[in-house]
Amino acid sequence: MISQETKTIIETTAKEFLDKLGAGARIHNVSADDSTVSVEVTMEDAQVFIGDRGRTLLEIQHLLQAMARKKIDERFYISLDINDYKKRKEEYLRDLAKTTADEVVLLKQAKELPPMPAAERRIIHLALQEREDIVTDSMGDGDSRRVVVKLGVK
Repeated sequence: MISQETKTIIETTAKEFLDKLGAGARIHNVSADDSTVSVEVTMEDAQVFIGDRGRTLLEIQHLLQAMARKKIDERFYISLDINDYKKRKEEYLRDLAKTTADEVVLLKQAKELPPMPAAERRIIHLALQEREDIVTDSMGDGDSRRVVVKLGVK
């Protein structure tokens, strides 16, 4: 469980870091579960800090995590979200997973999704794990890794 002290240090570190970036960012929520501290930020010109397919956001998240780990001995992860980008992306991916699975069942033909980062592939796998008529698998290497949705019995 994440301590209140760890949560406070991460919030302070995030505020200082974002202020130095000159992003005009405002932290509007910091929450924690067993091992992850979620930092939700709002700002103008968010696309600059989100980047292509969220890559810049992930890099900022990694930098923030490295900075916070220098101050904290406890094991934790940071999830940084800017203007609900990750939340909307997760909803989109869950919808994509459901639509793709329905299409696979209807057409009785496997379908490959476009390449995506590991965190996004995980959302697809988790969204479909309860379906007994569908099997998901990841294939490819590096930036070309993608999810394949196919008929199957688990």
